[in-house]
Amino acid sequence: MEEAELTMAADAGGVSPAVPSLVDRYFTRWYKADVKGKPGEDHCILQHSNRICVITLAESHPLLQNGKTIKSINYQISANCSRLQNKVSGKFKRGAQFLTELAPLCRISCSDGEEYTVSSCVRGRLMEVNENILDKPSILQEKPSTEGYIAVVLPKFEESKSITEGLLTQKEYEEIVMKRINNKSETS
Repeated sequence: MEEAELTMAADAGGVSPAVPSLVDRYFTRWYKADVKGKPGEDHCILQHSNRICVITLAESHPLLQNGKTIKSINYQISANCSRLQNKVSGKFKRGAQFLTELAPLCRISCSDGEEYTVSSCVRGRLMEVNENILDKPSILQEKPSTEGYIAVVLPKFEESKSITEGLLTQKEYEEIVMKRINNKSETS
């Protein structure tokens, strides 16, 4: 249908079908709630059918709530480890940093003094970090599951089926978020 036909169908009371986003079409969303025991610090893992995982912030993460302002994003994890120094080459992804589930990817500082550490949540090789968020941190909040991603991780082939163990499906995650909301309203 052309755009004019869709408009006419909508005006005539017809409902145009919702087109799923690129992320919804090609990725499965997995979630890790309360990463490292920090309440509300949830991460989203977008897993492609080719096993690549894109690490993003979950919709309920404090950075995406409460109108927080990001002051800085730092991929320097320790004195000897910077995720920006990750250099991947060749078919076998030589030089890629290996990450465990709890490996920190970056630290995000807010103007209110809060600091958040984003973890990998999956074991695998670090393919890339999103350097665009260093120059324009606001895209992390505006488009967290597309242009504002944190990093791309490639799990080992033999572990690609098991990486979702310990992660939540979208439905399970939504239930946890609803429980949090209900608990907050009961205590208020």
